[in-house]
Amino acid sequence: MRNFTRDNLLFSLCGLHCGLCVMHVGGYCPGCGGGPGNQSCAIARCSLAHDNVAYCFQCKEYPCSRYENIEAYDSFITHQRQLSDMARAKAIGLDAYNKEQDSKVAILQELLSNYNDGRRKTFYCIAVNLLPLEDLESAMKQLSANSVIYRLAPKEKADEVTSVFLNLAKQQGLVLKLRKKPVKK
Repeated sequence: MRNFTRDNLLFSLCGLHCGLCVMHVGGYCPGCGGGPGNQSCAIARCSLAHDNVAYCFQCKEYPCSRYENIEAYDSFITHQRQLSDMARAKAIGLDAYNKEQDSKVAILQELLSNYNDGRRKTFYCIAVNLLPLEDLESAMKQLSANSVIYRLAPKEKADEVTSVFLNLAKQQGLVLKLRKKPVKK
């Protein structure tokens, strides 16, 4: 979008995690305010009209009507934690929050490099986005300590990781799938 740029290309203006998005990971989008490839966005236009706030939670009108039911459905990235993630960033500060997100991005990269059978990118992006960092770190330690997993075929490795993440999600009442908006008839 013209005239809309940001310093942090991994955590969007509206609270999405560009660094954990399949479009960003795949090189199709530079992230919120990242230049060419960045899609036109009503929230970015709103930011330009409101003193170029870097994050919506910094706006004096936040939360505004744009955030009503924003977590109800997903796009190509999960929206399920948008509001709570912005609240966390505000509570602990952007530097601390960005460090947490850098850790999640590193975990996602490890999963894609070492445990992907070529069909799990979306699942891993959703899992890393939704599961708490502590659980992800624990799961990664468990996987790296499992000497058997390194001898498995890529599909079997991916199945093992998927099973670990699905169990973690079940314990927390999470569903690791994108929620599509119903098509109006």
